[in-house]
Amino acid sequence: MSFIDLLAFKKSFTLSMKIFEISKSFPKEERYSLTDQIRRSSRSVSANISEAYRKRQYPKHFSSKLTDSDAENSETLTWLMFALECKYIDKGTFENLSAENSEVGKLINYMINNPGKFGVK
Repeated sequence: MSFIDLLAFKKSFTLSMKIFEISKSFPKEERYSLTDQIRRSSRSVSANISEAYRKRQYPKHFSSKLTDSDAENSETLTWLMFALECKYIDKGTFENLSAENSEVGKLINYMINNPGKFGVK
């Protein structure tokens, strides 16, 4: 199995791509702040999941990278909250993205709490 097959990776990658598309409509003055930050944090979720999976032979590294991923996922939610408050996204969009973000968080936490199911010895 590859990290690409992990449900947490698939869902986080899909969410990141949705955020990328939506952030294209953010104002130009947000280019180096909110737009950059939300893209970076959402992409980092998937990147850290892939790194964790590759380091699964080292249980502490596996857990560490997944907690980094979980932190980036929380940061992404914070940026989505800013986007909502700044009226760059509507409430419905926020609720949909927030629900996906929550699901990704649950999947990451499942991996943290069940390392043996992911090849960690």
